[in-house]
Formats: sequence, C-alpha cells, structure tokens
Amino acid sequence: MKPFTIGILALQGCIDPHRPHVEALDIKFKEVKTAKHLEEVDAYILPGGESTTMLRLIKIFGLKEILAMEFAKKPVWGICAGAILMASKVTNPKQESFSLLDFEIERNSYGGQLQSTEIDIKDYPVSFIRAPIINKVSDDIEVVSKYKNTPVWLKTPQYMVTTFHPELTKTYPSQMHKEFGELIAAYYEKG
Repeated sequence: MKPFTIGILALQGCIDPHRPHVEALDIKFKEVKTAKHLEEVDAYILPGGESTTMLRLIKIFGLKEILAMEFAKKPVWGICAGAILMASKVTNPKQESFSLLDFEIERNSYGGQLQSTEIDIKDYPVSFIRAPIINKVSDDIEVVSKYKNTPVWLKTPQYMVTTFHPELTKTYPSQMHKEFGELIAAYYEKG
C-alpha cells in the first residue's frame, strides 16, 4: 500500500505543530481546506482550537456533508475542540457535532486560558488548554487514560479522542501520534 497521508482540518486551530510529530512517523502530513484535499488523505486530525468557529467555517465552505462521509469511512483523531466535534452530545452550551462516537462532552470545563495546565499522560507531557471534560462514555469505547478520574483519551478501531494537546511538546513523535499511526495501519490492514 502507498504511504499513509494524514490530513489535518486546517480551517482554524492548532495545525502546524502536528507536522513534525506526523513526519517523525514517516507519514505524510497535509493541510485539508477544500473538498479536493479530502481525496488525498487516508485519515484525519481534527485539531484543537475553537469548535464553534470550526463548525461555522465548515458550513461557510460547504464541507459538512462531505466531511461526514469521509469521517464515516476513514480514521479520525479529535483533539480538544476536535473531540467536541466527534461527540454524540455537547453541553455548556449545547452544540451540534459530527456525532462519530457515543460519548458526552462538556466544553471549557477545566476553566479558561489562565487555568491551562501541563501534566504527563503515559510519561509524555501534554497541555490542557480550555479543555473539555468527557462525562459519559459508551461501553464499546476504550478509555485509554484518565485525569482526575475523568476520561481524557478514548479509542476505538477507527477513532481516537484526546481532550489534551500532545502536539505542543517538542519530543517527536508523541505517544499519541504513534498510537494514531498504529490505529491507521491496523484499520487499513483489516480492509
């Protein structure tokens, strides 16, 4: 099979810091901004940023339906705001999403920008920046890691969610990027 390409939804948010993590895995990195770009990638990262702004831009550029079709058939990793876009239910305030996984998420629950913090997840320093809290998770979703007894990293054979940012740490690649790369390889091996 050809080398994998991970597309990062590059409408808004923390985009370029993912590049060295992805490229350290010998995976191609591509910024995705148009429907044509979608044909060129094997998996997606939905980055951290502002989920309401991302949704607004997705609508403005007419990408909602095609993204929903792409997300249904390719691996997706949602980070912070990207995690919000993947949840089945969003609160604080209520917001629409792509509803890719059966979990409930509450926006900005760790506090504002001043309450941002850095902790270690699997011995790798990650940042919580205005992070959401995952409140309820379906039994068919693996909880990979918790912080303060709350799920912060979820995984299925097709999808991954983190409420924290691993891309801001400059030790390449992060454990989370490695696991997403492995998830992509396993997903396509199964056909």
